[in-house]
Amino acid sequence: MKIRSTISEITGRIIERSSKSRSRYLANMEIQLQDGVQRGALSCGNLAHGFAACSPADKASIAGSDAPNLAIVTAYNDMLSAHRPYRDYPRLIKQAARQVRATAQVAGGVPAMCDGVTQGQAGMDLSLFSRDVIAMSTAIALSHNMFDAALFLGICDKIVPGMLIGALSFGHLPAVFIPSGPMASGLPNDEKSKVRQLFMEGKVGRAELLEAEARSYHSPGTCTFYGTANSNQMLMEIMGLHLPGSSFVPPDTPLRNALTREAVKRAVALSASGNDYTPVGRLLCEKALVNGMVGLLATGGSTNLTMHLVAIAAAAGIIVTWDDMSELSSHVPLLARIYPNGVADVNHFHGAGGMGFLIRQLLEDGYLHNDVKTVAGPGLERYTMEARLSNGKLSYEKAPAVSQLPKVLTGTGSPFSPNGGLMVLKGNLGKSVIKVSAVSPEHRIIRAPARVFESQGQLLEAFRRGELTSDMVAVVRFCGPRAIGMPELHKLTPVLGILQDRGLRVALVTDGRMSGASGKVPAAIHLTPEALDGGPVSRVRDGDLLVLDAVNGSLNLVGDEKEFNARNCSTPDLHEQHHGMGREMFSLFRQRARRADLGGGILDFATSCQDGGASDLEKP
Repeated sequence: MKIRSTISEITGRIIERSSKSRSRYLANMEIQLQDGVQRGALSCGNLAHGFAACSPADKASIAGSDAPNLAIVTAYNDMLSAHRPYRDYPRLIKQAARQVRATAQVAGGVPAMCDGVTQGQAGMDLSLFSRDVIAMSTAIALSHNMFDAALFLGICDKIVPGMLIGALSFGHLPAVFIPSGPMASGLPNDEKSKVRQLFMEGKVGRAELLEAEARSYHSPGTCTFYGTANSNQMLMEIMGLHLPGSSFVPPDTPLRNALTREAVKRAVALSASGNDYTPVGRLLCEKALVNGMVGLLATGGSTNLTMHLVAIAAAAGIIVTWDDMSELSSHVPLLARIYPNGVADVNHFHGAGGMGFLIRQLLEDGYLHNDVKTVAGPGLERYTMEARLSNGKLSYEKAPAVSQLPKVLTGTGSPFSPNGGLMVLKGNLGKSVIKVSAVSPEHRIIRAPARVFESQGQLLEAFRRGELTSDMVAVVRFCGPRAIGMPELHKLTPVLGILQDRGLRVALVTDGRMSGASGKVPAAIHLTPEALDGGPVSRVRDGDLLVLDAVNGSLNLVGDEKEFNARNCSTPDLHEQHHGMGREMFSLFRQRARRADLGGGILDFATSCQDGGASDLEKP
């Protein structure tokens, strides 16, 4: 399986760029391994505390030195539909561990907030920062040094990236991520979107809207649209951190349980006392990350991953940039049409051939690296298989060579687009990301006057007052990480869609986020430098002519640059957005937040991977 030259060249540049930081990361990982990854490094008092609550049989096993003990790090709560199925996983995992002469303990829990609940609410200001809290919580869970490998139970938005960042700080341990699967398909996504727009126009009431939303999000399991949660699941599988074919198997089914038991067996085999020692720090290499980026682009995945992948890579001593993603996007074909990039959901994607078909197509046509380590063993080719249950036993068969739903999932010979779904825009307003996979070609270049708002609430109020009646580029600023924590501005999606449907030429420019649900209206998001840091967007005024060009990759203000650069812009009073719903406790996060193109969080891995500075990891 020969890799395409462009993929190879970009991978080579990442390897070269990361040589120093990656070498230091791997050296640090080896030191942790030598210091003792098993319970033999603990004193008798330490060990007794560690197994005090266990059964006599498990105590005896943990007290020994040859039987692996697995950490369970869980994001279970029964409010999040995606995480509700994890309630019974620890019991299942412990049973499966005992069957292979191992033990398992719930090492710790991590917070898991739902962006769907907090959209447009004060709590959304904590969303991005929760990723770093989850990473640190994961590290605390593993810090007891009681474990030989770790199993991670997480699905959504910031949760999986945070867990993976935390796992990489214990890169000497194997890590297996276990999904829970999507809920059954409910109200079709296009119908849900229509009801949302009708509500914003005042044509239906709250009761009708709530009924539509409840029919869409109706049972345990992941939400079925292709947002950040399901993009995470795709990413974990294509990077080899899930078992093959496991990402989109429904919860509470015999196959789902069989895959969970198999994940336990693999974790034992991957441990230092197993026969296939594979620490996560070596598994997640430059080639695996490129595979992840290719998968994200080929499926039109979440824009949130443009930040999360940068942060994940940095945690492994690897320097990935938005330019890497943008260049890959110009060469990787779009093979999936899943809402909001189409009308189908992830269940249709899975039924069409799913991850096995997708990886088979990309691998056979040279878009993916096969020579990588995975939790299933060496080689990504293992992931061209589909999981099956035969007579109660897990088995695998080759994924179909032909898509069962070609309007949802297609092959590299007949892509929906020759390019991936993401692009970096650069110009005199800074650097931003745009998701174009759902934007019609006629809307990819917008030239219109600016209409400036200091929050998404101001834009929504202007819409309700009937003030938005002409072409515009809506500039929503002071929403970046350092300003208010970079919340998603998903509440703007229906409003901007309504304006576009009315025949207006509209676009959005913001230093906030729009999530994996970025839709049909062109949106230049994650703009950096952000307004609070004096970014050029802070000097934009109502009426300035802006050009968003998602064909040539530019974002510019047209006019007298000397006059524009001489402008001053006062910062709005953000006090109200720094208090309430716990936001006052995150002032340190806002002060230390890094640029969006460096991941947008507070964790700085440069100091642990560099000698005396952050020079390599700080380079854009």
